[in-house]
Amino acid sequence: MRNILVILLFSVVTLFATGVKWENDYHSALEKAKKQNKPVLFISSRHTCKYCVVLDETTLRDARVVEGLNKDFISVVSYSDERDYMPRELWRPGTPAIWFLLPSGEPMFEPVMGAIDANNFLKALDIVKKEFKTRQKKDNNDFYKLNK
Repeated sequence: MRNILVILLFSVVTLFATGVKWENDYHSALEKAKKQNKPVLFISSRHTCKYCVVLDETTLRDARVVEGLNKDFISVVSYSDERDYMPRELWRPGTPAIWFLLPSGEPMFEPVMGAIDANNFLKALDIVKKEFKTRQKKDNNDFYKLNK
């Protein structure tokens, strides 16, 4: 009986689980990030790229990753084989290229290239969140000093 309940619960959770809430395009993602004061996850991808598919089918479907992205980030993906908008400064010859951006579109770090497993992706999200908070505090302090 216990096993049946566990299977039923897992099935219900799987049925109603939501994926990453992707923004429609790069510019709307930046606007939303500014309004919500969140960092941006920007992924350059291709549907025909083996490692892009691996990233999408594993890491980006992990419940912990989905929850973390939907809570603390604005996410957008650009598919080069669909001719989606790609900022020139973010273009890299390989895919997937995983960028973490400030709401201004400025990269916080160099991109993570290739598929990354969920555990390491979660570690990266933690690093980005800490850096984002540090930059916010610095910007607030600079603003305060200028307006004394």
